[in-house]
Amino acid sequence: QVQLLESGGGLVQAGGSLRLSCAASGLTFSRYTMGWFRQAPGKEREFVVHITWSGGSTYYADSAKGRFTISRDNAKNTVYLQMNSLKPEDTAVYYCAAVPRSLPYSGQTVAYWGKGTLVTVSS
Repeated sequence: QVQLLESGGGLVQAGGSLRLSCAASGLTFSRYTMGWFRQAPGKEREFVVHITWSGGSTYYADSAKGRFTISRDNAKNTVYLQMNSLKPEDTAVYYCAAVPRSLPYSGQTVAYWGKGTLVTVSS
């Protein structure tokens, strides 16, 4: 049974930092492009960032560029999201998502979703 377990969310003041983790089990981690989506209250889920199976390439949404950094450790089956300079508009549930590496990374190609971790940024 595949499981993506996010952790690291919480309450932080604007300008602060958080590091999210997503531990994967039940799948061959290196066969998947990994990434993060988020869903703010009353809004649709949106793409944040992804990283290729080797970690060699990353792609960020404009909202995340320059502030967020994704990384992965295939030996630990874990992907990380370092979030700096957080803003109130970053408040959302953050979801880890796995896409088979042969497919383009999008919400439509996600094979596995985590249950999410809540990030709240106060002003």
